[in-house]
Amino acid sequence: MSGFVINVATLPSGYFRGVEEAEPRDLELPEQEWSGPVRGSLEIEKTGERISVRGRLEATARLECVRCLKSFECPIHMPFEAFAERSGMAPRHEQEALERDAYMLFHDGRRLDLRAQVREHLMLEIPIAPRCREDCAGLCPRCGADLNVGPHACPAA
Repeated sequence: MSGFVINVATLPSGYFRGVEEAEPRDLELPEQEWSGPVRGSLEIEKTGERISVRGRLEATARLECVRCLKSFECPIHMPFEAFAERSGMAPRHEQEALERDAYMLFHDGRRLDLRAQVREHLMLEIPIAPRCREDCAGLCPRCGADLNVGPHACPAA
């Protein structure tokens, strides 16, 4: 494997454990929003032409706090699953339905590219309203001072 692309042709039958790593740009993630590589600890099972991938993804997203507007790094640790079989094994209409539902991936017998699935999993894990910490006090609504710093002398309204 290389950067979340599995070489199916040389993958032995049975279980295989490995660690994958890719830079954000290799996964088409904006580099300014991700710091460091994306890592995956994966367990791959190959049974005939079917492949099951299970494991965990780790990455660090650079986000902006919705309360105080400061940038912070948010570690992401999440499960990952993908299932694939060789294209042409199922009738065409069934294969198209499975692809459309994003349930099953298909490979050509040489390689299985998981980069799009890894990207999608990571993007869905980013919080809608990120906070630098749970108790972030935010900004003063009158003067805009950072309330996390402590008391401030806010001008009278």
